[in-house]
Formats: sequence, structure tokens, C-alpha cells
Amino acid sequence: MKIKKLLYVILGCIGLALGAVGAVLPLLPAFPFLLLAAFCLAKSSEKLHRWFTGTKLYKNNLESYVKGQGMTWKTKIRIMITVTVLMSIGFIMMHAVPVGRIVLACVWVFHILYFVFRVKTIKQTNGNR
Repeated sequence: MKIKKLLYVILGCIGLALGAVGAVLPLLPAFPFLLLAAFCLAKSSEKLHRWFTGTKLYKNNLESYVKGQGMTWKTKIRIMITVTVLMSIGFIMMHAVPVGRIVLACVWVFHILYFVFRVKTIKQTNGNR
């Protein structure tokens, strides 16, 4: 059981590090990595989870979404652009795999539709990026 908690801590720290980098770099999305960190740290330790949910990084990028309030358009667009760029690279690299291109295109369309129509849009406040 301790190995499982240790793996969650390690994955949580990796997610936190990548999320922190993603909060600064426009190409790397912070949101999915911070969600990974929140999940893993919650599974590993209540103390680590409380610490993480108290950080500015969590409050600026995840808190409103986790509470069910949604995301700002700025955050949604940043995520959609990043995923589009990264999936485009995969699409280009799969020139010899037409089925892979079809799957990527379907996932991309689902991703865009999900963020536009399913994730609530909230007004940007000073606390949100």
C-alpha cells in the first residue's frame, strides 16, 4: 500500500511541476497537469492535497473548474490552441497511417466541442488568468 501512495506522490509532483511550467509557457497547458496533480495528491495524502489546493497555482487555474463553475474564455482558448497544435504535429507525423489521422481528427473535434459547449464559461476576474 505504501508503494501505491509513493507512486501517487511522484505522479502528483510531476503533474505539479509540468503544470507550473505550463502556467508560464504558452505551448504547454497547465490545466491537465494540474488536474493530474490534484487527483494524485488527493489519493496520496490529505496533507499534500490540502497544501496543493491552497496554492495560488491551483486557485488561478483549477479552482473554478473543480467547483463546477467553469473556465474563462482565455483559459479555454489557451487549452484548445495548445491541443490543436500538439495534435497537428501528430497528424502530420501520421502521414502513412490514415486510420491514426482519422482517430486524431475525431478526438480533436470532440475536444473542441467539449470545451465550447460542455465546459461552462465564466467571466474573468482578477484572480483568474
